[in-house]
Amino acid sequence: MAHRLLVRRVWTFTVKDVCCLPVFLSSTNSTLSFSTSLQWAAPRLNFLSLSRSLPRSLPPTFRREVSFNIQDKEDFTDRVINSDLPVLIDFHAQWCGPCKILGPRLEKAVAKQKGCIAMAKVDIDDHTDLAIEYGVSAVPTVIAMRGGDVIDRFVGLKDDDQLDSFVANLIGQ
Repeated sequence: MAHRLLVRRVWTFTVKDVCCLPVFLSSTNSTLSFSTSLQWAAPRLNFLSLSRSLPRSLPPTFRREVSFNIQDKEDFTDRVINSDLPVLIDFHAQWCGPCKILGPRLEKAVAKQKGCIAMAKVDIDDHTDLAIEYGVSAVPTVIAMRGGDVIDRFVGLKDDDQLDSFVANLIGQ
């Protein structure tokens, strides 16, 4: 399939494209030769670079991330304590099996709220000071905060309905 597209592009060269080829070759100061697999040997020349107009790419879309990882104490203060939105803080560890189950389910519950709540992830192995400060003695621990104040918390796994109601209660308070 790729060879057919390559051959089609070679056959659809216009006169202007062929006329531009010597200019391009003289600017690279090297010779080109064909290999048996219909590719340029040296230097690599992209056929699309010779076309006069390439289709424009779609404009970038900006989406708000559902969750973010905490980098340090200052990052925690800026993004969690000083947040205008309510924030769920997921204290987890890489070695914790239940944390790997709860994390995606919690992100899904937060995503259902469509930007009304943020979710921070704190790895307790990297940020033991934050875990001690907020009384995390087991993982996974989820703490709900609004305006820097702890509103609610739970430890361990919960099913999807319980997570949805936990998140909805945080927004309703």
